[in-house]
Amino acid sequence: MAEGKKPQTIVVDATNCIAGRMCSHVSKLLLQGNRVSIVNAEKAMLSGNRYKTIEQYKEHLEINSVTNPIHGPFHPRRPDTILTKMVRGMVPKQKTRGIEAFKHLRVYIGIPEEMKNVKMQSFEDSKITRAESFYITVGEMSKQIGWKGEA
Repeated sequence: MAEGKKPQTIVVDATNCIAGRMCSHVSKLLLQGNRVSIVNAEKAMLSGNRYKTIEQYKEHLEINSVTNPIHGPFHPRRPDTILTKMVRGMVPKQKTRGIEAFKHLRVYIGIPEEMKNVKMQSFEDSKITRAESFYITVGEMSKQIGWKGEA
């Protein structure tokens, strides 16, 4: 982080944003030393064919330890943990700066009470460009793969 620059708390609204593009912006903000909170995680969009996306994620869920599946790997099913893991893949998670940056990330389903009146930011190049029917929300996909929450 540049000297003399004060870290900020940035609230990002994930509504109608393509999840991967938004997460790459968030990871850059984290590595610059900012605290980032993502709200409305269940409304982030995944591009591509709806059924193929769900099918690929279900195949991904079948990967586990050969000797004992209890040992992992553990696959997220909640929208907030899916986005958290997407950001984790974009920071150097084994280096000190990546570990410190990742600690400053918070992802929420919906908007928490303390963030209702805060100015929210979204990234223009991560907004969806076609009709919503061309995308699937992270919340819908989570329901399909076994999340029992309310989206």
